[in-house]
Amino acid sequence: MLKRTFSTYAFFLTLGLPIVAHGTEGALGRPISGTGITTDIGIVPPEPDWIVNLAEIYYDGSISASRPVPIGGKTTFGLDAQVSFTLATLLKVWNTGPGPWNFASSFTLPYAWTRASAALGIGSRTGGITQDASGLFDVSFTPIIAGYHFSPTDHVALSVNIWAPSGKYDPNNIANVSLNTWTFIPTVAYTKLAPALGMEFDATAGVEFYTRNSATDYQNAPVFTLDVMALKRFGNGVGVGVIAGTVQQIGDDSGPTADKLNGFRGYDVGLGPIVTYDTKLGGKNPVSASLRWVPTVASKNRLSSTNTFMTTATIGF
Repeated sequence: MLKRTFSTYAFFLTLGLPIVAHGTEGALGRPISGTGITTDIGIVPPEPDWIVNLAEIYYDGSISASRPVPIGGKTTFGLDAQVSFTLATLLKVWNTGPGPWNFASSFTLPYAWTRASAALGIGSRTGGITQDASGLFDVSFTPIIAGYHFSPTDHVALSVNIWAPSGKYDPNNIANVSLNTWTFIPTVAYTKLAPALGMEFDATAGVEFYTRNSATDYQNAPVFTLDVMALKRFGNGVGVGVIAGTVQQIGDDSGPTADKLNGFRGYDVGLGPIVTYDTKLGGKNPVSASLRWVPTVASKNRLSSTNTFMTTATIGF
């Protein structure tokens, strides 16, 4: 069971998920509430394995035109953004034996398309702008994911995910396929299994530390993320659950633009359902799939979305 469920888990633990830019610069940042959690997220299995995951994320969000937004070295009035991400992740579970500690490593190659629209002024000075961008997004890797098994039903996993500013970035654009920052995300994940009830409970928390955007002199404050999930599994491989997630900015952003906006500190909360399916190909290779919808239910200085969809497919070899 651990080998099958880890094929879904591992991909998300390595992400800390991406987007256009946070209450950070661009009103979003890397995290999307409710997308950083999955089944058995705290379990690193003892069996060595190669795991491949493909995921598609669609996000359609906006922030009111009454709120100024720092993006691309300028201040816009409001922001509408549509983003589509295709992510391919390769993960290696190392042969560390059946002890309480097990280890894995991963690498993610993301492709992004984004469209952003905003007003660059108010009153008689209003001028609208819409831009598209597409290409390889910032790559992500996790050198070590360390899992510890407290018992057959209680598990925790520790990692530090790293995002490199490898995508194309133009400070004069409001649509980019990079944040132009390194990002370091210490993460802890926990899984509680309740086999007698056919239930499981998962949680993951992390803190994102951004380097300064050298092109705009904008420094994002650290960001705290928390996602939780409760899932009911059925005998036919189907699982149904609910996800809640929040992103909370810790402290104020800094830099010339952020200072004019009093630090542009933000938060958001998302809540929605998830459906999963687990099976095996040829009775041997574990396959997992999932579909979730996690709309925003509250936000400040961050994009708000009723259209946040994510689908995944994973296979272990």
